[in-house]
Amino acid sequence: MEMTLRWYGSKFDTVTLKQIKQIPGVTGVISTLYDVPAGEAWDYDSIKALKDEVEAAGLNLSGIESVNIHDSIKIGTPDRDKYIENYIKTLENLGKLNIKMVCYNFMPVFDWTRTDLAKERADGSTVLAYDQSVIDNIDPKTFFDNTNESSQGFAMPGWEPERLSHVQELFDAYKDIDEEKLFNNLVFFLKAIQPTCEKYDINMAIHPDDPAWPVFNLPRIITSKEKILKLMKAVDAPFNGLTFCAGSFGTNPKNDLPGIIRALPGRIHFAHVRNLHHYAPGIFEEAAHLSRDGSFDLYEIVKALYDIDFKGPIRPDHGRMIWGEKAMPGYGLFDRALGASYINGLIEAIEKNNK
Repeated sequence: MEMTLRWYGSKFDTVTLKQIKQIPGVTGVISTLYDVPAGEAWDYDSIKALKDEVEAAGLNLSGIESVNIHDSIKIGTPDRDKYIENYIKTLENLGKLNIKMVCYNFMPVFDWTRTDLAKERADGSTVLAYDQSVIDNIDPKTFFDNTNESSQGFAMPGWEPERLSHVQELFDAYKDIDEEKLFNNLVFFLKAIQPTCEKYDINMAIHPDDPAWPVFNLPRIITSKEKILKLMKAVDAPFNGLTFCAGSFGTNPKNDLPGIIRALPGRIHFAHVRNLHHYAPGIFEEAAHLSRDGSFDLYEIVKALYDIDFKGPIRPDHGRMIWGEKAMPGYGLFDRALGASYINGLIEAIEKNNK
């Protein structure tokens, strides 16, 4: 496993590559061209500039999170072929630069969804939190406006104002899309990009839906072991794999997180390891990575990754905001650095115990 940190680029991230380099055991970053809208092709020179900047800091560009999928592909509109062709051009340019892993998601309209971006915990830190009753009593447009206003001025991944300012139009476009249609459109997309991925040895790592149930009645198709296995079977090729995200699958307490990992040897290409604290069905908040701070056993999660011989990039995920830091919600430096160190400690203990 290679320990990494998500980094949004020098124009957008409060965290610097110099700071990331100083976190013990972190050797790479997972980044993106954050200012390229979904659907546009990434040009070679821009990707190379990003890679050169990361490598000049003594780190690896270990993968991309994310190359976002245009809504036309998810909906299956007649112009989707144009956007798939743009996606293929992006993959070709990534492949030419020896970038081998792309994380993406196939969630309609909203990416990850939280109802509070700064819930204060007993220790004084703030975290991302979710309460289904808030969703049940608000309309999508108001919800987007509230989320945007509470983002502290940061443009958050999956919540781009220029796209979601037309949120009602997006909901209208998805009105006839159910789980079956969305799944079929995903399979169509993967089969279209398969030759390029295999030519350049690029692994596509789909991120699970977050939370793992329909939000505003929008379909969700990557929510459980059964659903991800269905996708692995539908496009049964090694390039088609999973970003195992403990926090996203773990929004549903019925999901057996180590069991999902052990069911997918060779098909997990990327891992997000974090913790949540569940209070009631549909009500949770994000926690420190430490097992006893939340509802997950991170030792068992990391051990399952070790047991399937996972060797891809791994990263701590959303952290608490601590020690007065001001940063993109969930993506400050301090708590994610603590998380990386904790996960590295688990890896070391597991490796030594197995020897």
